[in-house]
Amino acid sequence: MAGTMRALVVDRLAPDYQGVAVREIARPEPGPSEVRVRVRAAAVNFPDLMQTRGEHQHKPDLPFIGGLEMAGEVDAVGPGVTAFRPGDAVCSGGRGVFAEYVVLPAAILQPKPARLSYGEAAGYPVAYLTAYVALVRAADARPGEWVLVHGAAGGVGLAAVDLARAMGCKVIAASASDEKLAVIGREYAPDALVNVTEGFRERVKALTGGRGADVIYDPVGGDIFDESVRCIAFGGRILSIGFTSGRLPTLPVNIALIKGFSVHGVRAGEYGRQFPEKGRENTAAIWRLAEEGRVKPRVHAEYPLDRWREAYETLAQRKVVGKTIIRPDL
Repeated sequence: MAGTMRALVVDRLAPDYQGVAVREIARPEPGPSEVRVRVRAAAVNFPDLMQTRGEHQHKPDLPFIGGLEMAGEVDAVGPGVTAFRPGDAVCSGGRGVFAEYVVLPAAILQPKPARLSYGEAAGYPVAYLTAYVALVRAADARPGEWVLVHGAAGGVGLAAVDLARAMGCKVIAASASDEKLAVIGREYAPDALVNVTEGFRERVKALTGGRGADVIYDPVGGDIFDESVRCIAFGGRILSIGFTSGRLPTLPVNIALIKGFSVHGVRAGEYGRQFPEKGRENTAAIWRLAEEGRVKPRVHAEYPLDRWREAYETLAQRKVVGKTIIRPDL
């Protein structure tokens, strides 16, 4: 039966989210091999904010609904769907999930791990898949290696701290906030905490016995990347995840030559598209980690759909430790 739903729609690209509003639109119907999900929780990511201004590499046609990952309950299934039925708790990455309902291919849905709340499950797939592709596929990080995680309080940063610990690495969590570092230290117990405000090169070298970090996970870019090349170990790996600082750094290749390190760009979704079989293995691996309770995603705060602006601002103002969640069901 046709109906309507509320959704967070981007009508035009503009600063300060001026082109974004909650609107009543037609509720989508599932087609063959598709599932309609009643969204219980959807995570906010930096690309969501960037897309409202047209600053992200993925530029959907206007108007569009934001959101990249969600958890909810199956509401209806299309022809040919046998793996799910109404009432099943599911989660997934996907586009357009800041809405009361979303239609997604059944093939990309995962049963929600019983250990995770809807909010935890919603904030899980993008961050942990990014961390997994970076640390396992790109860096081939080994137990006992030193892993320096920048932006450790953010969604992808905290996922890397969590996953690196589960892999047996020695983890240095880095942030510009002592308050955030205190939370990370209390809840995740990395081997060291480093405030980067006054620089971090010498501190990292001291922690690693002068060698430097074997792996550096960098979702920040800018000055953080510039200083990271000064404290990477010989033969180390710098993982470029993103540029939340707003500045694209440049690599002094003479330093890379002298220190023998490599820089890996990480786009977890594109990795899966280029290598489908490995992509399926990656997805299976992160959900297995969640089901076994070896990792623990953190929800910073949850907001109803009408308070989406407050949710966006937690990221824009760097207030988050973990993931911010929008709850269309409230």
